[in-house]
Amino acid sequence: MAANLAEGTKAPHFELPSDGGGRVNLADFKGKKLVLYFYPKATTPTCTREAMEFSRLKGAFARADTAVVGV
Repeated sequence: MAANLAEGTKAPHFELPSDGGGRVNLADFKGKKLVLYFYPKATTPTCTREAMEFSRLKGAFARADTAVVGV
């Protein structure tokens, strides 16, 4: 059963395939700030808008030394 995590809760370990090939896991971001967001289904209007907003704010996240990962 999946657990819901409250905002600010530490994420459990994960390892997933990366869209650029290879794998990405939580340990890759150890000691760094990370925004981990989830969308329900690829190529839907909601996930597209959400991903576009994160892309639009990429510079602001970089200035805040924060990585963004969408799942």
